[in-house]
Amino acid sequence: MYLLANRDESYQFRTGAEVLKLMDAVMLQLTRARNRLTTPATLTLPEIAASGLTRMFAPALPSDLLVNVYINLNKLCLTVYQLHALQPNSTKNFRPAGGAVLHSPGAMFEWGSQRLEVSHVHKVECVIPWLNDALVFFTVSLQLCQQLKDKISVFSSYWSYRPF
Repeated sequence: MYLLANRDESYQFRTGAEVLKLMDAVMLQLTRARNRLTTPATLTLPEIAASGLTRMFAPALPSDLLVNVYINLNKLCLTVYQLHALQPNSTKNFRPAGGAVLHSPGAMFEWGSQRLEVSHVHKVECVIPWLNDALVFFTVSLQLCQQLKDKISVFSSYWSYRPF
């Protein structure tokens, strides 16, 4: 987007390569935006605990709950993890869970000096129709950008062609 912001309205592109470079930058941003909607971030349980989502509620949630909010395609998802502390002398084999969009009951993690285990998971999804429209618009925008790039490439090769 720096490439766009640095030009005034009267700027004229001089080469096809210059336009292609700009189109690549625009397409990269469109792809990132589309991927953000189609692929939720995978977070570890400590990352969710540190995110502050649990602290946004008033009145405050009980300390044995973790909350994650994310977008997946055209849905807003809310996941609530109910936790219980593992006893320090527990015979359970402690294996910290890795990153995931949705953690299962039995997933374990350390938070501070405490070892915790997910005992219950509750997930709620709400369809947001305009998110589906946004996905369609991102896809169509990418297709149009690619078509423009293809046409510019054809004209660039035509102008640089020297038959003699």
